[in-house]
Amino acid sequence: MESRSTPGPANLRHHDAVIGCLRQAGFSVALTAHAYSILDAYIYGFALQEASLPFDTPEETAELATRHVLQPGYDYGDEYEFGLNLILDGLERAASAPGGSEP
Repeated sequence: MESRSTPGPANLRHHDAVIGCLRQAGFSVALTAHAYSILDAYIYGFALQEASLPFDTPEETAELATRHVLQPGYDYGDEYEFGLNLILDGLERAASAPGGSEP
């Protein structure tokens, strides 16, 4: 989606839809800009990281991997949901703060 040097109609519709959702949720223009930026960076960054993780086998991982990643039931995709929930909770608090939901 972001690989083109000029955005196409689908890209523009995506941006418009996200911005519209944030504004309809009561986010101010400034908070909408912040929210869009962090969501965009997190979503695309996570996808790029997942696609290019530098290891393929347990032998290539460090202590974090053996104590967390290699535990039964671990799914790297769950890290996405955890991080996104942190971001959304923070944005909700920001929108509820004085001035956070002003036009």
